[in-house]
This record gives sequence, structure tokens and C-alpha cells, in this order.
Amino acid sequence: MTSGSAVKRDQHREQAVAAVRQAREDAARRGRLLRIAATVLGVLVAAGLITAGLLSARPTQQVVTRAAPDFTLPGSDGSSVTLSALRGKPVLLYFSEGAGCDACLVQMQTIEQDPAFATKGVTVVPIVMNTAAQINADRQRLGVRSAFYLDDGTVSKEYDVLGKGMHAGLPGHGFVLVNPAGQQVWAAEYPSMWLAPDQLLKEVGSRL
Repeated sequence: MTSGSAVKRDQHREQAVAAVRQAREDAARRGRLLRIAATVLGVLVAAGLITAGLLSARPTQQVVTRAAPDFTLPGSDGSSVTLSALRGKPVLLYFSEGAGCDACLVQMQTIEQDPAFATKGVTVVPIVMNTAAQINADRQRLGVRSAFYLDDGTVSKEYDVLGKGMHAGLPGHGFVLVNPAGQQVWAAEYPSMWLAPDQLLKEVGSRL
């Protein structure tokens, strides 16, 4: 016959086993909840980063009209350009990071290969803050024919294009349109480092 003390020991043992089992189940449940929470948090962080990236890559535009600051800059081919000397026809200033940024040079290459700019009488002036040796090395490597005009930062500052890209002291990837009367009528930055030439010409044409 089983004694009362033996019954109590069995009951205590069963309770202990049940408590351990319950603790394990609770721990497993907490682990699952933590993994779910971590997954959800990871998805939210990733979505936030993607959204921030998309927003930062969106172009920005300015359509305030003002007198375009005049300048004279030396070219990487030994020539020079003076903005006021181009009065009477539209001029598109192209500011970019220049040397070390292949996308910047390829952008100019696609522009120079599109005859529509010449047909519409648009002069494109690419401006960089490089030495001739620096930009010419990339021009030759990528087969870009156009000369780039060399700025010490003065012109870029006057046109408010510094720090618009990845570097605080350099231009980003933007365009400024000067109409035949010498007025700046449009400016835009493209953090994606690219704008198709036909789309660029459409932007220009809509503002002349």
C-alpha cells in the first residue's frame, strides 16, 4: 500500500516536471516572439533605408529667374570659355564631380553624341573642379571628346552647386540653363548621376 508521503513525493515530482516543461514552453514562445520582432524590425529598417535612398536620389529643381553670373574659365584642351560671349543662344552649364566619376563623363559623352543639342542651338558647357591632367586622363580613357572647363570653386559657388552630391566641397551632378538673354531660368540636381539626353533636352526646350 502506497504511503501518504510517497503520494506527496510523486505529486511534487509531477509538479516540478510540469513547471520545467512550462518554463521551457514559455522560453520557446519568448524566443519565437523575439525572432518575429527582430524580423519585423529588420524589414522596417530595410524599408526605411530603401525609402531614404529613393528620396535622396530624387532630382531637385529650381526655376527662379536671375541674371546668370558671368565667368571665364580655361578648358582642359587649352581653350577658354566666357559665358557672356555666348549671349544670343541658350547655354546649358553642366556641373559634375568630374575626374574619378565615370558616370559624370559618360553623361557628357551621351550629350555630345546627340545631334539634337546642336540642331536646337544649345551650347553645353561642362564644368569641373579638376586640373586639366586629372580630367583629361578620364576623357581619354572613356573616349569623351568635349573639353571640360576648369573651375577653382568660384563659379560653382556662384551657381550654388557645391555640396549637392556626395562631397561637400564639390558639385554633384546638375545642370543650369541660361537663356539667350543671359538669364538663369532653370537649375536641377540629379543625385542618380544620370539624365537621358532626350529628357534633358525636353527639360531645356520647355523653358526657352
